[in-house]
Amino acid sequence: MPESTDAPVDADSDALRMLLRHQASTVTVVTAPGAPAVGFTATSFTSVSLAPPIVSFCLNLGSSSWPAVARARHVAVHLLAHHQQELARTFATSGVDRFAGPTRWRTGPEGVPILDDTLAWLLCRVVDRVTVGDHAVVLAEPEVLRHAEVGSPLLYHRGRYAGLAADQTATVRRPAA
Repeated sequence: MPESTDAPVDADSDALRMLLRHQASTVTVVTAPGAPAVGFTATSFTSVSLAPPIVSFCLNLGSSSWPAVARARHVAVHLLAHHQQELARTFATSGVDRFAGPTRWRTGPEGVPILDDTLAWLLCRVVDRVTVGDHAVVLAEPEVLRHAEVGSPLLYHRGRYAGLAADQTATVRRPAA
């Protein structure tokens, strides 16, 4: 295991941000209905519970998407495929129409925008919003989901988009007994 030669530092926000760059995260886009609909790129998506099924994501309270998400009864979480780096950039850019071409999407259940060709998506009912510091942790129960049978996820690591090595995406099969 590599050993750090750097001395420990106080865990302030800058130090934490730098440390978290070492954690690879699945890139997701969260969408919510509204007039207009909203969406944003997030790397904070995670499973919280399987019984009952609950997932979470975080959103800055100052985000332009927050007012719609704060009111939304349902949201969709889209896990992006490795080839969707441009889509991730679009939904991470402020001041643009994220749903304009070339973004392909349709109105899904509960009026929530569903993005086309993602690796997977979950339509979720929001069950709680917890304010923590400058963010809200949104807890949601998946109601409908869809996933592709093939594909590799888009990851975010050290400030850039990344993917899995080709040999790591193959399915490992156990020998027959």
